Formats: sequence, C-alpha cells, structure tokens
Amino acid sequence: MVSRADQEGRPLLQPDLCVIGAGSAGLSVAAIAASFGVSVVLIEKNRMGGDCLNVGCVPSKALIAAALHVRSMREAGDFGIGAGEAVVDFARIHAHVKGTIAAIAPVDSVARYRAMGVRVIEGEARFTDAHTVVAAGQAIRARRFVIAAGSRPAVPPIPGLDQVPYLTNETVFDLVDRPGHLVVIGGGAVGVEMAQAYRLLGVQVTLLEAGERLLAQEDPEMAHVVDRALRSDGVAVRTGASIDRVDPAEAGVAVVLRGGERIEGSHLLVATGRKPVVDGMGLEAAGIETDPSGIRVDHGLRASNRRVYAIGDCAGGAGAGARFTHVANHHAGLVIRNALFRLPVRVGKAPIPHVTYTAPELASVGLTEAQARERHGAIRILRWAFADNDRARTERQTEGHVKAVVTPRGRILGCSIAGAHAGELIMPWVLAMSRGLKVSDLAGLIYAYPTFSEATKSAAVEFLRPSAQNPWVRRLVSLMRRLG
Repeated sequence: MVSRADQEGRPLLQPDLCVIGAGSAGLSVAAIAASFGVSVVLIEKNRMGGDCLNVGCVPSKALIAAALHVRSMREAGDFGIGAGEAVVDFARIHAHVKGTIAAIAPVDSVARYRAMGVRVIEGEARFTDAHTVVAAGQAIRARRFVIAAGSRPAVPPIPGLDQVPYLTNETVFDLVDRPGHLVVIGGGAVGVEMAQAYRLLGVQVTLLEAGERLLAQEDPEMAHVVDRALRSDGVAVRTGASIDRVDPAEAGVAVVLRGGERIEGSHLLVATGRKPVVDGMGLEAAGIETDPSGIRVDHGLRASNRRVYAIGDCAGGAGAGARFTHVANHHAGLVIRNALFRLPVRVGKAPIPHVTYTAPELASVGLTEAQARERHGAIRILRWAFADNDRARTERQTEGHVKAVVTPRGRILGCSIAGAHAGELIMPWVLAMSRGLKVSDLAGLIYAYPTFSEATKSAAVEFLRPSAQNPWVRRLVSLMRRLG
C-alpha cells in the first residue's frame, strides 16, 4: 500500500481496494481480498459488524430463542413433563441478547481485521472527487472502491410520531424492563417476529398493518399460517389499519386509527421497512448516481463512477433487491470475482431464499404461485402437510406445509415452506433451482427416516403421482406382471 501526502497535506493511502462500511457486505469483501494479498483499507464510522451483528439478525434471533424456550415450557405438559408457567426475567434476557452479540463481536473486530492485514480506519468516509475518499484526516486514493453503507429504518410520515418516543430495530433490543403493552406498526418480517416474540415473553402486543394481510411479499396461503399462529399466541393482529396520527398518552403512546379508534400502549415499535444509506458520503462529488432504491448500479454492481461498486442494502438500480445479510455476502463474492479476477458477473441470477423467523418459520425461494401463473401460465402446485410427517408428529410440530410451484415438466419455479425448521428445509429446493435440477431429482433422493426433510420428498413425489394413474402406464405394469 503506497502512502504519501495529498495536496491538502493529509496522509495519502493508495490501496488496491477501499471498502466503506464494516457490515456483513464490507467485512466479507475486505476479508476475502486480504486473503489474496490485496491491500485493503476498510472505513467504518460506527460499530464493526454493522446492523446484522449489533441491531439486526443476531439480537433478534437471540430474543426469539428466549421466547421459544418459554413456549417449550408451556407445551412440556403435552409430552408428560410437569412444568409451570415460565418466570420471565427481562433483565437477564437483555443480558443474553447482549452477551450473544459480545460473543460474536471478536470475529468482526478491528483487531481481527488488522491482523489480516486490513488497514481499518474508524471514521466517516466522504468522497472529495471521483478518485479520493477522506476519512479521519486521511485521504485514500484506491484503484477500486466498494460502498457497503447498509440501510437504516424507514420511518413513515405519521403525524405526531416525532412527538412521542418510539422504538426501531436499532433501539428495541436495549429494553431492560418488560413493556406493558407493545404496539407494533408494520406487518413485515421484523414486525411479525418481534410481535410474536414479545407476546411469548408475556407482553400484551397489538400488531397494526395498513395492508390487507401480513407478510405482503409472501404467498398469501403461506403467510396465513404465520397469521394464524400469531393470533393463536394472543397477538392482537389488525390488518387494514390505517393510522391517522400518534399522540402522547398517560400509558405512554396512543395510535389513533382512521375513524377515531384509539389504541394505547406503553411502547411503540415502528417496523415499516428500511431505506438505503446514501447521504453524507459526498457521492455527488464522485459522480455516483442515486435514486430512492439506493446507489444506482448495473448488473455487475458497478456505479456510474466505474471505479466504484455498491453492494448490500445500499445497492439500487439493477442491484436493488431483498435486503438480507446473505444477499450482501453474495454481492461481496460477485465484486471479488469482478474486481480482483476480472471475471464477468451478473447480479440477480442466483435463487435467493428468505426466512421469517416466527414459530412456525416461513421460508421461500423463487416465485410464488401468483407470480408463476402470471409468467408461465400452466403450472403445477405440489403440497405436503407437516401433519403427515412422522417426525413432526413425534415432536408435536404439525403446523404448516410445503408448497412447491413447478412447470408441467417438473422444472422448479419456487417453493415456500411454513413449518418447523423451514429455514433449514428450504435449502434442498435452493440447491435444485441453482443447479437446474427437476423436482423428480428431489423425489429420487434417499432421506433419513424419520426427519422433517421427508416433507420435501413427499411433496416432490406428488409430482409423480399422476403417472401412476396413466392408463398406458397401468397397462404396461399389467403386461409386465403377466410376463412374470
């Protein structure tokens, strides 16, 4: 890495690669590039690990795990095991969440990345021209820049919201005391996960969704499984809930719906999606174009300034898509292939799974039934209920089913699984789609018995069932029997 002074007298670094943002995407790029001996500068203005480690995936799953232990204790009697009502200590749950973050943090730490040979600068990055970034009093003029600035909570313009205290995913995990009544605005993945988790932990929860159903991006049939589970757990789910304003209230906060209905709670969680971080980096000075979806990139994740890539949540244009950690890591791999090895890459080709971590989980990949019918016309739907899976019966986890969408010739267009371990069970379908396998290939595998994975085999075998009813096949079987 060449070092000298720029025209302003600031120390000038000239690495091969400068990465802005030390979340999942930025860390992946920096680690992989450094492993190949590439000189890397990594800039982060907040905490290493980004949202996923500090305020997103890790703390939310730690909280959900605690909530599921409460459910397990309540259901122990069904297995002949005596158990009383769980005693929930919110301070200890908070300590569990923070302890989980602390246990993972060293993997993403400044010390570890410096030990890899990465030059880590703790400060805010800002482009001064098309070739230069300044951070913490140092100028960086790299051969390539990778912007991995992430996203932040999108807060809707609800009248009065700025006059009351409210939580987002960035602050909800700081709660040490149990809320009395949590009102959640937003029926997407974060909203439903937090609503169910807090309800299982003994909190009164009201979930407000402006649309006609929860999880609007999911197959309605499968989203209904999650909706039913939330209501069964005692979450007050209100769909079609148009909010007029938010007022301070004696209990804490009041959400006033159109028509005048007033819902009071002790705490308010706003979970209405996320928006890309594109401000404060001097992108205009570098000739980097943006739009509401983020930094505009092409199918190779390159920005309008060809020295610059944008990946993860802040990528817009052709790179805009689902804002998941695994998508960010996928972007990182594409950038490494293109920036280091000049290999052609194209974002959007790989099937990307996504999971809502409720109980039961909801996992999906590819097209929903409605999308498949619109794009392909003739399709087949294959289903298999967990109630018909022996392992699910033994564990009393029989909610939900597998739903696969295939062409008449068996090409897999998509799959959704609502049920126990859905996030794990979706992966054979992802593999089959990424490798161009047919549903008959999944049907032909040998699955261990008894396992939840047999639900995949059972759904896949449904594709072959009509063949058994084909009169010509039946005649052939009859003939073979007569021939001995």
